[in-house]
Amino acid sequence: MAWGRKKSGARKEPLFGLQVALADLRLSPEDRIPAATDGDDDKPKKPVPKRKPEEDDDEPPPRERKPRPARGGAKRRAKSRGRIRIGRLIYWGAVLGLWAAIAIIGVVVWVGAQLPAIQSLEVPKRPPTIQIVGIDGSVLATRGEMAGTNVALKDLPPHLPKAFIAIEDRRFYSHYGIDPVGIARAAVANILHRGVSQGGSTLTQQLAKNLFLTQERTMARKLQEVELALWLERKHSKNEILELYLNRVYFGSGAYGVEAAAQRYFGKSARNVTVAEAAMLAGLVKSPSRLAPNRNPEGAEQRARIVLAAMAEAKFISDAQAKASIGHPSYNVKPAGAGTVNYVADWIGEVLDDLVGQIDQSIVVQTTIDPKLQSVAEAAIIDELAAKSVKFNVTQGALVAMAPDGAVRAMVGGRNYAESQYNRAITAKRQPGSAFKPFIYLTAIEGGLTPETIRQDAPLDLKGWRPENYTHEYFGAVTLTQALAMSLNTVAVRVGLEVGPKNVARTAHRLGISSKLEANPSIALGTSEVSVIELVGAYAPFANGGLGVSPHVVTKIRTNEGKLLYARQPDQLGQVIEPRHVAMMNTMMQETLLSGTARKAEIPGWMAAGKTGTSQDFRDAWFIGYTANLVTGVWLGNDDNSPTKKATGGGLPVEVWTRFMRTAHQGVAVAGLPNSQRGGFLSNLFQTASQVSAAPSPPAPAPSGSSHRPPPARTSAPPPNPNARPEAAAGLDGWLVDRLFGR
Repeated sequence: MAWGRKKSGARKEPLFGLQVALADLRLSPEDRIPAATDGDDDKPKKPVPKRKPEEDDDEPPPRERKPRPARGGAKRRAKSRGRIRIGRLIYWGAVLGLWAAIAIIGVVVWVGAQLPAIQSLEVPKRPPTIQIVGIDGSVLATRGEMAGTNVALKDLPPHLPKAFIAIEDRRFYSHYGIDPVGIARAAVANILHRGVSQGGSTLTQQLAKNLFLTQERTMARKLQEVELALWLERKHSKNEILELYLNRVYFGSGAYGVEAAAQRYFGKSARNVTVAEAAMLAGLVKSPSRLAPNRNPEGAEQRARIVLAAMAEAKFISDAQAKASIGHPSYNVKPAGAGTVNYVADWIGEVLDDLVGQIDQSIVVQTTIDPKLQSVAEAAIIDELAAKSVKFNVTQGALVAMAPDGAVRAMVGGRNYAESQYNRAITAKRQPGSAFKPFIYLTAIEGGLTPETIRQDAPLDLKGWRPENYTHEYFGAVTLTQALAMSLNTVAVRVGLEVGPKNVARTAHRLGISSKLEANPSIALGTSEVSVIELVGAYAPFANGGLGVSPHVVTKIRTNEGKLLYARQPDQLGQVIEPRHVAMMNTMMQETLLSGTARKAEIPGWMAAGKTGTSQDFRDAWFIGYTANLVTGVWLGNDDNSPTKKATGGGLPVEVWTRFMRTAHQGVAVAGLPNSQRGGFLSNLFQTASQVSAAPSPPAPAPSGSSHRPPPARTSAPPPNPNARPEAAAGLDGWLVDRLFGR
């Protein structure tokens, strides 16, 4: 019986509107072939053979058998995937390596492009050294670099270069400019210390940096250093590189090269340094500014011990030598010269460009500085401030001493150059106070007045401005000599207005003041700021007979080979004050030292003159005094312009001046001030003595320290003076106000 039929009868199939035979809907044997493999991924399963058609098409088709997975297929597939991954890694690694190589080549090309052509590179000459010598030929200071002469490697003691190799580059003779071992060791040490504790630069790299590159820490600069180190190794032998290094490396305190350093710190040639000294020099290279023995002797000694240990470890010296040098260091820092001479050196550095232009070779600058006077000036400023700075609240001082022709013999720009390089003698400008008054009285004398001309010392009111004397006292009619010696402010203002503030400014500029001066009534009290150097220079004509001068310090400049680059020519300023007026002014300013505000300023056997000055609120204290031999100015005050504790020109400045000038004049032939002994003015003065017999007598001394000591009060008015102008009448105040304000 056929499958799919019932005994009761045939099954009726539903119709769907289209008569389709059931046989047409059955799968054929070809359709039943499974899409599977026989277990081998690479071979397809054999097809099932076709079934012969049976007569009874109503029989159901045989069941479809599912293929079994072949044994070991998963492992083979995992292995295949692993091979694929490895292949991909190799491929991409090759790609990345190629790109990295291209990038490295690009960086090398870019870095090289920033450098000059390698074939044009040469070891540069030493930067120029400026050696500054005094009037006696002794070296005062060195600027630029203190570069000692080149010393051949064979002339140095063997332990000196070995000290540098031991501490800086142990594998110097075995690498080719770059030391991968040293770099790796430094990297490990830095990682362990979590910071930069070691460097991997070789001596060749350090030399390349010193010769051709800056000190900036950038990757580009480091790559340039590597390229140049390789070039140096190819261009020079190891000994040549080591010799160049030792003669160029910086050792602090301005010393470049082992010869300069040995001279600086030991006062000897590098050819003669001991093992301990060599260790100290090698130790400085790490941080020359911090470890310089003149600044940090303990740090320098501690670093030297590390170098000695490294030398012993490298078998350059024995352990016994290392221990002996550590226990008994033989080096001793050579003391530096007078620190304040560096103010002079800085000033010279500022004027060199005007004298010889750009410096491209080492030069020797001959100056007018007297080293002995420089030391005396330094001691006078430092010692006086050390003793009395607290008492008077004075923190700084300056001194300039010059010959009457303008040649500066000594200059102190501050009490401590190491603490402050600001030059208070050249750069700073302060109110001179009464030290400016000689220009007022010179203008008046050139206008026809004399030292014995009478003017009134009385209260003055100029549109609300009321200048007063130091003691707030007034003494009536006084001579110009007394008014200047006692520094009476009201008389100075009256005389200044009488001759005209603009004329006073012209007089000061003619004598050498270069600063801007405000031509107003207060100019008589020195309210316009000036520098010490220009005020001292403006006093010089009083000491030399009236000739104008230009303060100067440089006389000659030559190269190290002796070629003359500059020689100073004499000033051509000519006569700026007539000799008779010089004589009058010297007479007036001598009285300042004899009976006025500078009575402490005395030089035994010498005729001297000068003027004190104190600015408002005691902010500045001055004394400018002179002989026929020297003109010296002293300023004391505070950098922040704060008031002192009543420090006046007649106090500390006079004491500093006297201490300096007494020493400076020892052994010098005595000479009088110019024109002071000529008969013209003095004869006329004596002839008119009867006419001025009623003039005020020299005032009694005032308490010490007063910068404006008034003369004693007069009990009666003097008789009319034949030299007095009509304007000196009782109505002078009204006339001055009318003239000043245009009434």
